[in-house]
Amino acid sequence: MIGFMDIGEPMMLAGDDPLAIELVLAIRGGDVATLTRLIGEHPGIERVRVGDRKGWRTPLHMVADWPGYFPNGPRIVRILAAAGADPNDREPGKGNEAPLHWAASSDDEEVAAALIDAGADITMPDGSIGTPLANAIGYGCWSVARLLVARGAPIVSLWEAAALGDRARVDELLDGDPPPSPEEIDHAFFQGCRGGHVRIVQALVARGANLEYQPDYSGQTAINVVGDSGTRHQALLEWLRAQGARKDQATL
Repeated sequence: MIGFMDIGEPMMLAGDDPLAIELVLAIRGGDVATLTRLIGEHPGIERVRVGDRKGWRTPLHMVADWPGYFPNGPRIVRILAAAGADPNDREPGKGNEAPLHWAASSDDEEVAAALIDAGADITMPDGSIGTPLANAIGYGCWSVARLLVARGAPIVSLWEAAALGDRARVDELLDGDPPPSPEEIDHAFFQGCRGGHVRIVQALVARGANLEYQPDYSGQTAINVVGDSGTRHQALLEWLRAQGARKDQATL
């Protein structure tokens, strides 16, 4: 029996350790029986940190990992949490994410909900984009984005409000003191287009949004992301064309 209940930081396992491999396979395969056995045989394994060249991850990270939707994912979260897993365990610093950031980035709504029920911090900063809500919106994971808002995650940025189609919050932030910068308006315009929110986009253009704005994280202009979003965005696409927005030549 290997115990992981030492005083101080949780124990580490190398990624190629046989016990780490068995743990990962049990979690990703939804093997409740094996996971329960491992927890019984190795006290504290629910908090172990499995390391590789990219850093480390906990068992709760594993169940929330890309691409998500692993068998029995929500149940695995509940088993790990009941055993003492910390849903907020992560390496400090930008881009070192908690399990909820990962669930948000894979749009696994049920695993995200189980993590929140287990005590995950819905406002934790410093994910690859920001909070779990920022991650969800930034990666187009709308199911988790809606879940987070319903569970109380604040919409703090104009671009988040525009992407989510929250007109009241958009208006509140546009009229705030200090007012949003031109860059913030442009970013919100791009995200509003991405979400297909016609009236919000129109309001942002009226406030000076650049029709040809292209954020540094995307190779597309706003009209491109609308065009890639399906026929339900046709009204917005036609409106942007009527205003003179042009497709980015690199994507034609």
